[in-house]
Amino acid sequence: MAQIQIAIICDYLEEKWQSMDLCAQMLLQELQAEHLASIQAIEVCPTFNWRCKQIPRLGKKHFAYNTDRLINRFWDYPHYLNQRLADFDLFHIADHSYAHLVHVLPPDRTGVYCHDIDAFRCLVEPEQEPRSRWYKAMSLRILRGLQSCAVVFYSTTEVKKQIEHYQLVKPSRLVYAPYGIAPEFGIVLENETNNDQQILGKIGEVPFLLHVGSCIPRKRIDILLEVFAQIQAIYPKLQLVKVGGEWTQSQQQQIAQLNIGNSIIHLQGLQRPTIAALYRRALAVLLTSEAEGFGLPVIEALACGAIAIISDIPVLREVGGEAAVYCPTADVSAWVKTLEQLLLNPTSAPVINLRLSQAKKYSWSAHAQIIAQSYTKLASG
Repeated sequence: MAQIQIAIICDYLEEKWQSMDLCAQMLLQELQAEHLASIQAIEVCPTFNWRCKQIPRLGKKHFAYNTDRLINRFWDYPHYLNQRLADFDLFHIADHSYAHLVHVLPPDRTGVYCHDIDAFRCLVEPEQEPRSRWYKAMSLRILRGLQSCAVVFYSTTEVKKQIEHYQLVKPSRLVYAPYGIAPEFGIVLENETNNDQQILGKIGEVPFLLHVGSCIPRKRIDILLEVFAQIQAIYPKLQLVKVGGEWTQSQQQQIAQLNIGNSIIHLQGLQRPTIAALYRRALAVLLTSEAEGFGLPVIEALACGAIAIISDIPVLREVGGEAAVYCPTADVSAWVKTLEQLLLNPTSAPVINLRLSQAKKYSWSAHAQIIAQSYTKLASG
């Protein structure tokens, strides 16, 4: 069988969705390393065009950035792909929030990875997430693209349940392809770069709790901050290291009200080796989310031997298994009590061998193998 040309359609890097970038990058890497005989995977992403941000005064506002995002997503990207249709046999959209691109691609030769159903929440749960008419129209166009493609990949059975519950995609098109763990995440400390050392030097030997992820509403950063404020009242030297995301105005106000600003270190744009080093050094990794599609920080933390204290929601139970410690999502007192017990007695956490064993269940190689098989079948059908 001739080598299949697959376009891996990636997010714009300018959008800074690191988890989406990681998934696309690892899929590309594994396909190119292990499936080159049958598949040629090629990264596809046009140049991001700044328009509104170039306008004096207006360009500094968040509205300008979001407007540029929409124009690039819904105008520039489709036009770019339309000129490259003949270059590829198949197309893989790495992020379902770009599924509107299916409308300019051959749907019977296109697959989409659906990481969660957040992009469609305003359509399936309008009372929980009310949105404007134009936003719903945009979400519907993305959904229609997802529904028209040949195959939809997903990461957890919980995501599958939600897709099937709201009848978003025909079950026959769904393929389970869980995430993996990048090689940087492990218990062995690799050589640190000068940049890593500078970043880690800012923290020093001060004990800290760690949160890795964005600051969007479902991450429940308000719970994270309240829990930290209360546990710091017990352990005044404790710090919180926050990796990724940008504080919202309400989060900044909460930090000020709790008077914890001087005890928080906010880091952005870190490379994976640095994040791995933080996992290894943290007293505990917290994930206070009320909803997740998978929860990559959970398995990354476990792979580094870290103690993971996470929200007791089905998807995180699935990913963390018996290797993590669970707390009711919004129950601040339960989080504080659990943290206090673990800080007093770290050996009460699941043993390190169990943590490492749980992490080993996830592999980017297996992830790519499943996707490669699906596209090989699609090409031959």
